[in-house]
Amino acid sequence: MKCLVVDDEALARQRLLRLLSRLEPGSQCFEADSGEQALALVEQEQPDLLLLDIRMPGMDGIAVAEALEALDQPPAVVFCTAYDEYALEALRHEAVAYLLKPVREAELEKALASAGRVNRVQLAAMRGGEGRTQVSSQGHRGVETLPVDDIRCFVAGQKYVTAHAPDRELLLPDTLKDLEQEFGERFLRVHRNALVALRHVLRLARDDDGWVVELDGVEERPAISRRHLAEVKETLVNR
Repeated sequence: MKCLVVDDEALARQRLLRLLSRLEPGSQCFEADSGEQALALVEQEQPDLLLLDIRMPGMDGIAVAEALEALDQPPAVVFCTAYDEYALEALRHEAVAYLLKPVREAELEKALASAGRVNRVQLAAMRGGEGRTQVSSQGHRGVETLPVDDIRCFVAGQKYVTAHAPDRELLLPDTLKDLEQEFGERFLRVHRNALVALRHVLRLARDDDGWVVELDGVEERPAISRRHLAEVKETLVNR
């Protein structure tokens, strides 16, 4: 991820950069001390995310956000400010988050996750619903990735979604709804908590609890809800 930190105060920029280095260790970060410099860097570096102060001399953060809206592929924006009176105006510019200084690490982590989901869904729309070629997750061993072509199904738990592939599973920060939007017709909703890869479906089977999907290469057999059963059967017949 490419991140641009925009704040006229050097100490504020350094604090955000330190937080980013912990939360997104593989990210490429830039900094700007004015709105004008920020727009120049956006054009030059094309960042995925702006951490944007609002009150700055010259062009303020709201004006920067307005300018970004004119771009074909604008970056996600997280406002970071010491003032709460701009929250409503920030929402009008579809900011991912509005964080009050001093920014807390946990709040920034949530904002980064939201920004990632927004950008991926937008990217999928531009690609005609194909989405990413791989999914990723930050774990104790660093960033782990998994090719989407290897994934047999996504199954949602209480906190995370698990991507199941042969001999491997990966916990993801994405929501099932966002994954369904991103990957379009490649994955089929079979239950409120499961998506299956159409190309890897072997057959439908019945067990004691109802219908399930059998997939090649994995033991996981996602259940099919009664609500989705007719659609699942029709889709598999016509694929």
